[in-house]
Amino acid sequence: MRRIAGAALPLYLTMIASSAASLVDTAVLGRHATGSLAAFAVTLAVFSPATAAVAGAMRGVMPFVSAQKDDADGLLPVLRNGMWLGIFVGLLGAVAVAAVPVIGRLGGVPDTTLDELGVFPYILACAVVMMSIGATATSALVGLGKGKAVMRSGMTGTAAAVVLSLLLVGGVGSFDGLGLPGAGIAMLTSSTINASLAHYQLRRNTVLAGRSLRLGRPRLSEVLRLAGVGIPLAATVLIKFAVLGVLAFSAARVGTDSAAVHSIALSLVNLMFTAAVAVGQATVPLMADPVKSGDVTEIRRSALAGVGVALCAVSALAGVLLLARGPVISVFTEDAGLHEQVVDLLPIVLLAVAADAVQAVFGFGLIGIKRTVPSLVAFAACYGLLALAAVPVGSAGGLHALWLSLACANLLLVVGQAYFFHARSGLLRTADLLPAGA
Repeated sequence: MRRIAGAALPLYLTMIASSAASLVDTAVLGRHATGSLAAFAVTLAVFSPATAAVAGAMRGVMPFVSAQKDDADGLLPVLRNGMWLGIFVGLLGAVAVAAVPVIGRLGGVPDTTLDELGVFPYILACAVVMMSIGATATSALVGLGKGKAVMRSGMTGTAAAVVLSLLLVGGVGSFDGLGLPGAGIAMLTSSTINASLAHYQLRRNTVLAGRSLRLGRPRLSEVLRLAGVGIPLAATVLIKFAVLGVLAFSAARVGTDSAAVHSIALSLVNLMFTAAVAVGQATVPLMADPVKSGDVTEIRRSALAGVGVALCAVSALAGVLLLARGPVISVFTEDAGLHEQVVDLLPIVLLAVAADAVQAVFGFGLIGIKRTVPSLVAFAACYGLLALAAVPVGSAGGLHALWLSLACANLLLVVGQAYFFHARSGLLRTADLLPAGA
């Protein structure tokens, strides 16, 4: 548990800093022009799930990297084929982001907002490709247990994004700023710096020191083997984004206050759930050696240790939230009525995020043993039921019923993820009986 906590902390700090940087973009654009902020929100509605799916796909590279952590000759082709996979999924995400004007028009977004887009979606499309390249290196560093290296590259990129946003969006001195394109340039520059530093860390601080990381020719069979683990993860992320969108729609149907309270609750959940994601990633490298040797007991012990650390982290953050709920919620709203509603909803919110944290760690356990299709099946079943129930449950019982249904779906996921992890890890006792991902 100490090893997992130590490896997870820099990853958590990196993700929190990145989230804070996105708030800077929102604040600066809001001060610049309301139209720019609206166009930014429309683009992010596609950009956020696209980049999350790319990151999910590249997490599938981690167990393959961990398995070759001491063998440069074995690790190098894994990394090169992983970069080819990253470029492929990054290009798919880039196409989706570049199509924002078309998607927005089909979705009924007002022309006044679409007219504000300009070159912004195309700049962010380039950022998606760069992020995919960076995600390959970041996942490799995580798989090698180099969390501090991830933090150095991530924090540097985030700092660049904040400074450039402040300078390029609103301007400084006689420079009037670029508005929305300035935000895009800041995000593209940030992702480029992050990717460059992550690859530099791979060349300097790992067994790959002195080796060339040029792409070379892809080996299709190996790329597909990596995709067999990574692509189900990307699909899982997209399912979660889609269903959370349905929940937001259902909350908005209940009323304006409910929509606002739901948004605040999701922001609080993200702060806590990010810790579970960091813990899950830190757990994967610990499974590499026992997976090689078929030591099922040690594999399961690693996962349970990760669950323990995740619950401790989420409980600590929940305790801070409960003790400082006044100042924390005041960051999001000064409306006393909304404040009271958020506080009233907190017990169910904390139950939902605790269950989500546990299922996430078991999900990363499935990544560690290269069996991610069962995780996709569990998400499709549990969140599929949630999507079907969200609108009628929200209409009948309001926001409390909606969040209770989310908590129930996450508790079902705990059961599903734990069951699949137990069953699939048991197959490693004597032989690796299934293809990667299954």
